[in-house]
Formats: sequence, structure tokens, C-alpha cells
Amino acid sequence: MVTVTRDSHNPLVKPDPATPWHAEATFNPSPVTYHGDNYLVFRAASHPALYENETVELSTIAIAQELPDGHYGAPRQLVVPSESWDKYGCEDPRVTKLGDTYYIFYTALGGYPFGAENIKAAVAITKDLEHIEAKHLITPFNAKAMALFPERVDGKLQVILTANSDLPPSRIGIAQFNDISDMWSTAFWEDWYEHLEEHTLELLRGNGDHVEVGAPPIWTTDGWLLVYSHIKNYFSESKIFGIEAALLDHANPCKILRRTIYPLMVPEEGYERFGRLPRIIFPSGAVRHGDKFTIYYGSTDTSCCRATVSFAGLLDALSADNAVKQHVKRAPENPILEPIAAHPWEASHVLNPAAVEINNDVYIMYRAVGPDNTSVSGLARSHDGVKIVERLADPIYVPRVKFELKAGGPTDNSGCEDARIVRIGDHLYITYTAYDSVSNPKVAESSISVDDFLHHRFDKWTMPEIITPQGVDDKDACLFSEKINGQYMILHRVSSHICGDFVDSLNFRREKVTRCIQIIGPRPGMWDDKKVGIAGPPIKTAHGWILFYHGITEAHEYCLGAVLLDPKDPTRVIGRSSQPIMTPVLDWEREGWISNVVFPCGQVVRDGVIYLYYGGADHVVGVATIEVRELIKQLTPLT
Repeated sequence: MVTVTRDSHNPLVKPDPATPWHAEATFNPSPVTYHGDNYLVFRAASHPALYENETVELSTIAIAQELPDGHYGAPRQLVVPSESWDKYGCEDPRVTKLGDTYYIFYTALGGYPFGAENIKAAVAITKDLEHIEAKHLITPFNAKAMALFPERVDGKLQVILTANSDLPPSRIGIAQFNDISDMWSTAFWEDWYEHLEEHTLELLRGNGDHVEVGAPPIWTTDGWLLVYSHIKNYFSESKIFGIEAALLDHANPCKILRRTIYPLMVPEEGYERFGRLPRIIFPSGAVRHGDKFTIYYGSTDTSCCRATVSFAGLLDALSADNAVKQHVKRAPENPILEPIAAHPWEASHVLNPAAVEINNDVYIMYRAVGPDNTSVSGLARSHDGVKIVERLADPIYVPRVKFELKAGGPTDNSGCEDARIVRIGDHLYITYTAYDSVSNPKVAESSISVDDFLHHRFDKWTMPEIITPQGVDDKDACLFSEKINGQYMILHRVSSHICGDFVDSLNFRREKVTRCIQIIGPRPGMWDDKKVGIAGPPIKTAHGWILFYHGITEAHEYCLGAVLLDPKDPTRVIGRSSQPIMTPVLDWEREGWISNVVFPCGQVVRDGVIYLYYGGADHVVGVATIEVRELIKQLTPLT
């Protein structure tokens, strides 16, 4: 599991309108250390101005020193156009130190208007990050994003680059040399390009996608770690920029050992969505310090930013077989609940269970569906959280009022769906989706005393109340188990987003949800890019509230993720899983009423272990476990 945390100082470096050479943009940074001090080397762009008889936005390469408070000092120019092959700009540096020398690879623009024939890779060489000793044009063909490996491989120098960057489809390739001077040998590169397919990494996911080298590779005991840019739907107006990672073989870096299945990052923050070129994040550097792995990236081709992940978590997110790692342990007894043909009300499907622990027993309140497609709630009990010791023959909650009684055809879906249950004081409160088969789904609430519940006096449920506004498609709701700053907090899903709302009391005859404080939404291009909704009610911990949620992938799989919410202000997200922690993999999770679904609606915590109760393919019920400590560790930002 891996969680990405944006730096609180973002953007780290921004353009300065008062300084002409970096008035337009400062972006695509590469980190470097000199005499113990940290620097960023990055692309700086001027406002469009007359240059060589053309109106050009001229790019140069700048450097700025990191200050003790995490900010950066005033930048200065480091690499400027000086040769015929870079006279129209020096872009997007990647810096690697070998011995006492820094090699700054950059994109050289040798003509205008810009095109594949004049966009090539070059290198500037310096020992002190002040004086450039030499510059060389490297590729005689179209290329960008070149970077030098930080050490030799089998005695050879090695570079990685994006060939045909402006003649898509681009290819990420590896080249090896005996000596530094071989890097600018035209004869070498002409031969290499002629056999390009022999040197490339297969990182494209689809024919309409695009890839570019991000940061210089980093050595790990498992292989070379490459952070790169993957751009989905590159040739359309709906392109999605993502940051991904792959692990390459030590001896043969053209061999991919493992890679991310979904992006680690996509544009989410305001400074990543709004700028000169909106919705762009582009990795260009990375640094590892122990378990802290920092990715440096350009944002909207405007500013320099960075984000951190756990190094162990990042490696854990890499897959060798294109399968998402499952971070939960499924019970061998699964599925623990299945339809019972002898009970018409639950003869077709049982799914999406709520759960509550009372007197050391776990009560599982599950949704049940019969042949007429009316949803009701059944009840099962377990001593150990897995083995069912009691299951009632009759439903404990059924549709009772107009807004949840069937108004359409006799087999249209309707009823009381996907309840979540919370104990507050001596009462149990359920929130569920009320659906009459015709109107928009609504969130309804009902309650019962714990004593009545335990003694099966289910006629004591209060009459349900609608708590969401008329005409709003609202589902997936729950209450927090205690007040937040003197008010009760409700989570619910409006359209495709998880929202929060506050009420003064639990009298829902008069209390209604009146607004939507958006907490999380879908992340286009990631595993939860279509829709999100809560799983079970939040779990209180000393570090914050753990909220599991389901996300729907582009392939329409329902997967499980988690967020950590601020303990004092749960509308604020502390951490969010970048990869799913559970996906449908078993036959009974992949085939059922609705295929490819894992959908929890409740959980209990026992001895530091969370028992998640979930529907599999909307047909049966299973249980899986995960440790609180491990989940908190992965969701908590690194310091």
C-alpha cells in the first residue's frame, strides 16, 4: 500500500513576473546536492518576446538553493542557449553526479517553429554548479528526457531517454557506453536508433498513450527504480497525466521486473489543475532518504513541486503480473453468508453487510434480495467475527413508507439498500438508501435501542426519515459514532463524491442535510476514477478517523481504498491510498448479480485487527481482516 503526500510548501518555486527570464514559468525540477546543500535545477521560461526575429518564449535552465525552512532562494541561470542546436531554448533538466562531475541532460531546441527535427537531447557538464565546462549535442534524432544512471552497469555507463518524443508513439530506451565521450558520438546514435526496438522498455498501456522518462533511475537492492510519466489518451482532449514507477533489472535494465498498475499521482490540487497548461504533472527528479522517497515534478508547466511516499510502500505497490496486491486477508471460511432458497426474502442475493459489536458478539446486518428484487435487511451473529452461530429466519428491517415501497414494475429494484449501522449511547442508528424504483435514491435513517435489538423487538425501529434534499441523488451514508466539535457528522455520497455534513441533533424529523462539504472525489486516471462512496462508518484512532471507501475503476470494478481523516476536523484528509487495498479476485467476487465487486458496508475492530464485512459480486457475503497499525502507518504522511 502506498500513500502520496504533497509537500506543504508546494509550489516550491514559482515564476517571478518581475524577472524577465523566469517571468512565465519555473518547472520540471531535478534535485541535486553540492557540498551538503540541496538545490533544484529546473526549467525557467520567459514571457514571449522578440528573439532571433521570432516571438519566442525562451527557456533556460536555472538553479536555486533550498533554505533551512524548506523554501528556496532566488534562482540564477545555469545553462543558457549558446549553440546552434540549443539557440531556441534549453528545457527540462535531469542531473546526475558521477565522481566529482555533474551531468545536466536537457532538451535542446535548435530551430523555430519547434518540431521533431529540431528537438533533441543534449548535456551540459559542470563540477561546481556555477560554471559550465562543456556542452554537447547528443542525439541526432528527436529525443527528450535523457538521464544518466548514477553508476556503471557491468563497467559501462548507461543512459535512459525518450526517443521519438515528438513523433509518437514515443519509446523509452536504454543505451550503454564505455566512455563519456561516446555519449555524443553521432555514429553510435545512428546505429542505436536503427535498432531502436532492441533497446526499449514496453511501458505503454495502450495505443493512444504516451510515455516519457521522469527521474534518473535510482539503485535499489531489487533493481533500478524508474519514475516516469504515463499520459493516457495522449491524442485526445481528455489526456490524463500520471506519475508511475517501474523496477528494472540490474543487469539488463530493458527488462521490467515490476511496475505500478495505476498511477501514483494524477492532477488533484489546484496548482496541478490550473496553470499555463492545466491538469499536467510531470516527474523529473527523485531522491531517497531511508524510507522517505521524494518525487519532484512540474505542475501545469508553471511551477516546481514535490511529494513523498514510503519507499517500502512504493516497492510494495509494484506488480510483476499486472495484479493488484491484496492488503487484506480473506477468511478461509468465505463466503460466510449465501442466499437461502427456502427464504423467499433472501433467496436471490445477500450482500453489502453492516456490522456492530455488542457484548463480544458481532452482529451482521446484511442486505437481502428475493425474486421480486425488493431489498430488506437480515441479521446474522458471530462469536469470533467469522463463523456464523445464528442467522434469523425473517428479515429485521423491511420497507415501510412510500419513499421505499415499489412504485414501478413488480420486479423493479426497490426497498432498503446498503445499511450502515452505528452505536451512539444506548441506541443503534442505521442510515441506508431508500429507493422506490422510480425516484432518485435517498438517504433514510432509523434507530432502535440496543436492548430492543438484542431481544429481537424489531417492531421498535423508529419510522424512517429522509435526511437528504429532495431531488438529489444521494447514497452511501453513515453517522460518526460521536460528536465532532459539538455536532453530529454525517457522511454521504452526492453524485460521485463523498461529502460531509453536520447536524445539531439526531432528531431527523427536523434535521436534514443541507450542504455537501466535499471530502474526496474520483481521481481521473487512477483506480477510483469513476465514482467513490463510503464503505463502513469511520473508525476512531489516536491518529485520526480511518474511512474505508469503494472506488469504481474505468473497467467498472468496485475496489476498496482508505483515507485517514483529521481527528479534530474529519472534513480534512490526512492521507489517501494511491493504490487499492482490495480488489475482486476470487470467483465469487467476480461473478454474481453484479460482476467484479467487493463492497463493505461495515466493520468491527478486535485486538487491533479490523474485520471488514463485504458483499462479493452483489451475491454473497465475505469477511477480510487488516491490522489497524499497518493501515495507520501507510496512511500517515512521512515527516
